Amino acid sequence: MSRCTLRYLLTVLLYAGVAVFLWPYLSGHMFTGMVFLVGGACLTVVCGLLRCYLTEGDCTDRIPAKPTSIAPGPGKI
Repeated sequence: MSRCTLRYLLTVLLYAGVAVFLWPYLSGHMFTGMVFLVGGACLTVVCGLLRCYLTEGDCTDRIPAKPTSIAPGPGKI
């Protein structure tokens, strides 16, 4: 699995954790949904940390090529 695929997968899981965390608020069952709150918060934190740790540095398809300099060097006007 490439770094980019892993990054996208962890990003989707991170947002899924946020959705699970917010579900009790949106459904109006906040006191009965404590498992969702704790589970969603844990999933979000774990996936966010894994995303930062495992995919540190940008993916190769996101790094633009270095532009070539057309301007003359110093002292060559």
